[in-house]
Amino acid sequence: MLAFVSLPFFLESALHRSQVETGLLMTPWPLAVGIGAPIAGRLADRVSSAVLGAAGLVVLCAGLGLLAGLPENPTAAEISWRMALWGLGFGFFQAPNNRSMLSAAPLARSGAAGGMLATARLTGQTIGAILAAISFRIAGHSETVALGMAAALAAIAAVASAARLYHPSGALTPKPAIVAEAP
Repeated sequence: MLAFVSLPFFLESALHRSQVETGLLMTPWPLAVGIGAPIAGRLADRVSSAVLGAAGLVVLCAGLGLLAGLPENPTAAEISWRMALWGLGFGFFQAPNNRSMLSAAPLARSGAAGGMLATARLTGQTIGAILAAISFRIAGHSETVALGMAAALAAIAAVASAARLYHPSGALTPKPAIVAEAP
C-alpha cells in the first residue's frame, strides 16, 4: 500500500503524466497479479509456500526498486514492465502465502482464520498509507523515498518468508489446546 499510495503522485507530479496516463500505466500491475497468482497457486501444491513467497517477494522488491530508480524521463514501456514485474512478484507471494495461512488453521476455525487474514491485510494497508503520508511529510513529496521504503520492506519480508524453511522441527506446529476438566 505504501507504493500504491505514492505511485500516482510520482507518476503525476514527478513524471508529469495525466490522470488517464497514470491509470493506464498502473494497469500492468493487476494484470500481472492475475497471471502470476494462479500459477503460484498451482505450484503451491508441489513447492513450499516459503519458497514461493520468498521468491515472489524478491521479484516484488526488484520491481519496486526499479520503479524507484526510473530514469529522468521514462517511456511508458519502461514504467509498464517495472509495474508488471512488481505485480508478478505480488501474485507469486500472495496466493501461496494466503493458502499457507488458511490451511494452518483447523477446519472448525477456518472462518476465524479468514477474518484474521482480512484483518492483517487491512492493517497492512493502513500502515502503508500512514508510512506514505509520513514519507511525504519528511521527504517533501519525494515519492521515490516511499517506493524505496516499500522495496526495503519487501526485502525484509522476503527474508522472513525464507526463514520459514529453517525453523526448528515443530516450531510452526500449533500446540494442542489445554482443556481444563471440571472438578
